[in-house]
Amino acid sequence: MKSFFFNDNVIYVIKRLSQGLLTLLLASMLSFVIIQLAPGDYLDNLRQNPTISPETIEDLQIRFGLDKPPLQQYLLWFRQVITRFDFGESFVYSRSVSSLILERIPATLLLAISSIIVTWAIALPLGIISAVNQNKTIDKTLRVVSYFGQGFPSFITALILLVVAQNLSPLFPVGGMTSINHNQLSPLGRVLDIVWHMILPTIALSITSFAGLQRLTRGQLLDVLRQDYIQTARAKGLPENRVLYVHALRNAINPLITLLGFEFASLLSGAFIAEFFFNWPGLGRLILQAVQAQDLYLVMASLMMGATMLIVGNLMADLLLKVVDPRIKLENLE
Repeated sequence: MKSFFFNDNVIYVIKRLSQGLLTLLLASMLSFVIIQLAPGDYLDNLRQNPTISPETIEDLQIRFGLDKPPLQQYLLWFRQVITRFDFGESFVYSRSVSSLILERIPATLLLAISSIIVTWAIALPLGIISAVNQNKTIDKTLRVVSYFGQGFPSFITALILLVVAQNLSPLFPVGGMTSINHNQLSPLGRVLDIVWHMILPTIALSITSFAGLQRLTRGQLLDVLRQDYIQTARAKGLPENRVLYVHALRNAINPLITLLGFEFASLLSGAFIAEFFFNWPGLGRLILQAVQAQDLYLVMASLMMGATMLIVGNLMADLLLKVVDPRIKLENLE
């Protein structure tokens, strides 16, 4: 039986990954077309510089493959991605795109994962408290807090936190991922230094997400608490905590887990703002700079990274749903 369950899961994962590869192919084609529709290219900015000769521009055009037709550019890029996992060379940094992304992705993932943990650790308990105390003072207060949190755009939140950091300095670092003396600290000191720098950008990313998740938790739990089987469990004399956490919350949490995959991917775009304001050395700032400079291959790789995070996040959410509720069949989630 365990072998069958294991094989069933493996087949499902392989199928989803195969679908994901097709999705990445279509996403790369669409991304390339959209980038080509944008006016000009990276070399246009260089052409406006009188100190750069036309010969240098021509050499760069050949070096980056911009002298070829768009279709040929895409096919050459796609072939090297498939054969060598080479996403090309960054125009701005004159380095391989793969090395740039691998260098920045740990910082972004650290920020994204910490934001998810903080968001869920706050939103779930508050959503439960709000649902259990429906229409009471604490419920109304938490609903106001959630509306207030959702109504604040991320960039406003980041700006406010940045002003707070400047006024309370050196209580909170104003920006960056590490302190100037980071390399002189002990291993534990280095970890604590990074955590210290993570506090404000994590809060900036978590506020809007926590408010929405809190409201969703409250709504889902209230809906489940109205079901007949919950009333039956109470009628049998089961303790209220058991009714709430074993029967009600277990069923209410399923839709929340489904959103986890989308939330994981959306944090890449949300990280743009936090990384920009707090000078966090992650993918968000790198992608923003690449778009502004029309750094073609870096933009392409960044878009592929976002699509990959969406695919992986949804797959993780589906497998987590299966763990939480064994009654769910994976094939029904496709």
